[in-house]
Amino acid sequence: MPNQYVASDTRTGLEVQVTGTFPEDPDDRVRIARTTNLFTRLMGTVLSTESDSDRRDRFRAIETQLEVAEALVRGDFAEVQRLVRETMHQMGVTEDQLREVEQQLREQMSRMGQDLPPGLGLFGGTTEDAPPDDTPDPRYPDDPPPAPKG
Repeated sequence: MPNQYVASDTRTGLEVQVTGTFPEDPDDRVRIARTTNLFTRLMGTVLSTESDSDRRDRFRAIETQLEVAEALVRGDFAEVQRLVRETMHQMGVTEDQLREVEQQLREQMSRMGQDLPPGLGLFGGTTEDAPPDDTPDPRYPDDPPPAPKG
């Protein structure tokens, strides 16, 4: 028989229901409840955003962070790199700037007596892999292209 946990956001009336086979461990059940409550509050906050464009931006930010979290939990570090790099590009950070940040991190780590493997590629990929700045996000095909930077 499936278990169920329901969380409500009192500000917005949003209700989220999680149904499934939950582990018996009480600590796991507490984590399920806390995570569901947090997600519900987060969604309530976004849904209460009056500006349509701000609300969409907040949804995208949450989606990306959840995608990063899910990739981290799976141990898919290439996907984590791709998502972080994509986020940085959407924020207007160029490939050259990413390489500079990576170099600075390597130098700082070296000063602390630690080395990063040369091929690590903290932000993953190369300039050739980077989408042009005006490429729409495939997850949101109806959105207009981003405004030019600068």
